[in-house]
Amino acid sequence: MDAAAVLARLVAVIDAHDWVAMPALLHEDFVCRLVHTGETFDRDGWVRFNADYPGFDRIVLQDEVAAGERAVGRAQVTGFTGDDRHHFEVAMFLTVRDGLIVENIEVWAEAGQIAPDGTRPA
Repeated sequence: MDAAAVLARLVAVIDAHDWVAMPALLHEDFVCRLVHTGETFDRDGWVRFNADYPGFDRIVLQDEVAAGERAVGRAQVTGFTGDDRHHFEVAMFLTVRDGLIVENIEVWAEAGQIAPDGTRPA
């Protein structure tokens, strides 16, 4: 699979909550870094982190750019705390080797934040 196909497959697997299929997309040397928290995960740790994440609902790929072994995607993520639905945006920067993800750098933001000038997104 090329990098664009790997990104699309990863998002589909996460959206389906298919944690059993997820490791097959990740290289044995896989590492994930969450820029916003400073956390780093290996393959098994990242699968477990996703599977155990409280309230996760959906992830939908909104945009992607891919070239060679690199793919970048922007996705919308929803989750729940009780009855409260939360919206997030994530940017994923993948490096693929031998058709598997060897590196994933993620940057997360909560959607709907107030801008410095006091406006809210439409």
